Amino acid sequence: MKKEVEKIIEKLRPSLQVDGGDVQLVDMDEKTGVVKVKLVGACAHCPMSQLTLKAGIEAELKKKIKGIKEVVAV
Repeated sequence: MKKEVEKIIEKLRPSLQVDGGDVQLVDMDEKTGVVKVKLVGACAHCPMSQLTLKAGIEAELKKKIKGIKEVVAV
């Protein structure tokens, strides 16, 4: 499952990089379905980062990978 998460993050990364940001996979707990990511660059301090995290990254991961329950920023 971790490789699938990494693939999807790689596909999302260019849209974040266009605005000077990025996302890094920190950890993933397959038992709980929680994915931990770190928003970096412009994304780290952007007022829209929660929207990017939940409506963008989390929504895409949940849609494509069964078992993902939540994505949290660390």
